[in-house]
Amino acid sequence: MSIDSFDARDTLDVNGTAYTYYRLDKVPGAERLPFSLKVLLENLLRTEDGANITRDDIAFLGQWDPSAEPRHEIQFTPARVIMQDFTGVPCVVDLATMREAMAGLGGDPARINPLSPAEMVIDHSVIADVFGSPQALRINTDLEYERNRERYQFLRWGQTAFDDFKVVPPGTGIVHQVNIEHLARVVFPREVDGVLTAYPDTCVGTDSHTTMVNGLGVVGWGVGGIEAEAAMLGQPISMLIPRVVGFKLIGSLPQGATATDLVLTITDLLRKHGVVGKFVEFYGPGVGQVPLANRATIGNMSPEYGSTIAVFPIDQLTLDYLRLTGRDDEQIALVEAYAKAQGLWFDPEATAEYSEYLELDLATVVPSIAGPKRPQDRIALSEAKSTFLTTLPAYVSDPLASVDDTIEGHGVTLSHGLVGVAAITSCTNTSNPSVMVAAGLVAKKAAERGLTRKPWVKTTLAPGSQVVTSYLQRAGLDAPLSQLGFDIVGYGCTTCIGNSGPLVPAVSKAANASDIAVVSVLSGNRNFEGRINPDVKMNYLASPPLVVAYALAGTMDIDLVHDPLGTDDQGNDVFLADIWPTPAEVEGVVSSAISSQMYQTSYADVFAGDERWQTLPTPSGETFEWADDSTYVRKPPYFDGMPVAPEPVEDIRGARVLLRLGDSVTTDHISPAGAIKPDSPAGKYLVEHGVERKDFNSYGSRRGNHEVMIRGTFANIRLRNQIAPGTEGGFTRDFTQPDGPVSTVYDAAMNYREAGVPLVVLAGKEYGSGSSRDWAAKGTMLLGVRAVLAESYERIHRSNLIGMGVLPLQFPAGTNPGTLGLTGEETIDISGVTRLNDDETPHTVKVTATAPDGRVTEFDAVVRIDTPGERHYYLNGGIMQYVLRSLLKG
Repeated sequence: MSIDSFDARDTLDVNGTAYTYYRLDKVPGAERLPFSLKVLLENLLRTEDGANITRDDIAFLGQWDPSAEPRHEIQFTPARVIMQDFTGVPCVVDLATMREAMAGLGGDPARINPLSPAEMVIDHSVIADVFGSPQALRINTDLEYERNRERYQFLRWGQTAFDDFKVVPPGTGIVHQVNIEHLARVVFPREVDGVLTAYPDTCVGTDSHTTMVNGLGVVGWGVGGIEAEAAMLGQPISMLIPRVVGFKLIGSLPQGATATDLVLTITDLLRKHGVVGKFVEFYGPGVGQVPLANRATIGNMSPEYGSTIAVFPIDQLTLDYLRLTGRDDEQIALVEAYAKAQGLWFDPEATAEYSEYLELDLATVVPSIAGPKRPQDRIALSEAKSTFLTTLPAYVSDPLASVDDTIEGHGVTLSHGLVGVAAITSCTNTSNPSVMVAAGLVAKKAAERGLTRKPWVKTTLAPGSQVVTSYLQRAGLDAPLSQLGFDIVGYGCTTCIGNSGPLVPAVSKAANASDIAVVSVLSGNRNFEGRINPDVKMNYLASPPLVVAYALAGTMDIDLVHDPLGTDDQGNDVFLADIWPTPAEVEGVVSSAISSQMYQTSYADVFAGDERWQTLPTPSGETFEWADDSTYVRKPPYFDGMPVAPEPVEDIRGARVLLRLGDSVTTDHISPAGAIKPDSPAGKYLVEHGVERKDFNSYGSRRGNHEVMIRGTFANIRLRNQIAPGTEGGFTRDFTQPDGPVSTVYDAAMNYREAGVPLVVLAGKEYGSGSSRDWAAKGTMLLGVRAVLAESYERIHRSNLIGMGVLPLQFPAGTNPGTLGLTGEETIDISGVTRLNDDETPHTVKVTATAPDGRVTEFDAVVRIDTPGERHYYLNGGIMQYVLRSLLKG
């Protein structure tokens, strides 16, 4: 039981069942708080212990000043943790390693065990090797099991070794869609100290798009895997009470605009406004015009505009969605009763107090795409062709180049802008029945007019759950999608995470031999450079029906608003407007084709898996038996030689710059998830260990092996390191050698390590944007990087760096490596770090950069350790070491 100094504990009766709950109206000022802060306030009330969470913390949040900058630290305890397998496998690897470390330090290894529910959905491993065939799903799934058998056996061990840890097997769906359709509770009923207690369902997840669940009124966000591990082990998450942006919605979407267009518009607005590290909360009369699936789509894209969350309150549409997706009546009644009792039920006439205000009239949204390399770079569909042609020269040496070839027996001319990949993929949109049905109707109307996909286009359909297949089949839309090549290739992220598989061979040849700028169009949330496919230079986000349209057109060099997509059997031009469904058509199919029974059937035994999963041999035992010859799962070195008490941190002396990077360097640039090149350090490692090229799999699937991942750090094929001009990819200069020759990042880092030289990274704005990829921080640390100096950081990566014992520093306002004249050839000293040992976090440290000619540049870098909790993590060498020592103390 908590201390309950506000006497907030009470009983809520729901149809004869009594739940203990903590009343928000007992805290002065709670009624004026935004929805999201009310959820945080309840969290503090329920977990008050007088130490981590005090009466003063609760009172401070109740009296929150919307205009103040974040300064008050609180300890947030999420109700559960959710993971996907790319980030989840290293989590389980770390937990297994922590068990051994605990035993080695004289503690009880069983103490390393989830204390709150942890659920993993295996969705990132299926690759679209085969497409355009009814057999694609079966073949790709067989290949998935063949490639990932070792990883899946390891996860099966984790299921049995750890309590309260469940795994949703492959072939079920995408983590965030499974989360909103089944796993999310909205209000959590759980026995706490023998008492049935109700409280808001909150979560953190090892994927940045955990925010999709915000559409259900669940406060949750993405964290790095190491932070998720700490949360699983009962450690609260240290955070500052954030600023909250109130986003007012009015009006309703016009005909022709989709949920994808809405979310791209919101992404554009919020990225321009600046919401990194803030909560975004939607309110106003337009909220009721946004269906739950659209809300989830908007929440999903929160990382793309940089906010921690983008949440919608609980209302009747929430209950209707819970009912549609097969939640039981008792749970739905609890959600309604609890939300109304706590003031969490949406009132369209009410306005909470917010730090900042924005407004959007939904009627102003127009059809849009985004690209060619960032989700926030929205382009009105009417301007897509002109924008593409304006952007193209930055990507090619000869804008007029083309190649003649033969595909499927037809002579073709391949030119810049050809669509090499058209993928209906990602939880962002495959969770939304309206846009999926719209895609099916576009395909049906196109097929009826005799249109076909262009032969060079790789067309894939990866539903986010099996329910999508059910309603497409019931509506008779699966056949026309298949007729245009959109056969199901798997139930997983596929193209959006970089598992697009090989392109049509002639397209790949044109890209590599003739520098043809190949384009992908996908219904996903990420279009970063080098992510989708190594042969694709330009990537565009679009709604599922537009993905179908671009597959028919075959090129970005087309104005879909005014140019025909092709001709019908009578030679008549067919325009996009001719095959675009009306809202009434879409709604008619959605209402007739989707039922609650579909969800109940699909999720009836969601953790059981098919025969392949159930018959996997499963290791047993409290600790894992590591295989010396494994190339997938290896014991990492994080705890090697770790003393019981941490040693004092030291200033950084004589460091060299490993990389000097520009703006918008993403975690994909730092730690790619996709294909492993044979001539890369990671590829050479696999070959040396007997792995054939066809079995390389991806960086994402190899995250349980630190040897592969350290070699893949900063190995993105589109990375541009300004220390090594003229190169692209994982290259730098090695200043342990005379004249600093160009070398791979990994080889140079190992030479620096052998010479005892610490490393730093220099970067520009928005460093570490994108995925909540803990390996971007793990790999950085394992390469020997002690500090990163950036102009600004995205929230999750900055936190991850601290979690791995890497010091995040920020250049003085208005400066960057260029304005300071830093080339990357300097020797770097950082003094003042030792003040962290003295129970304080210094605001700045002094950086002294000495150039080869003796020129000295000095400046005060801002220390981006933002909370006392983060200071403790850094002093311990990382969050895992901190948690291990805390548990060891008992």
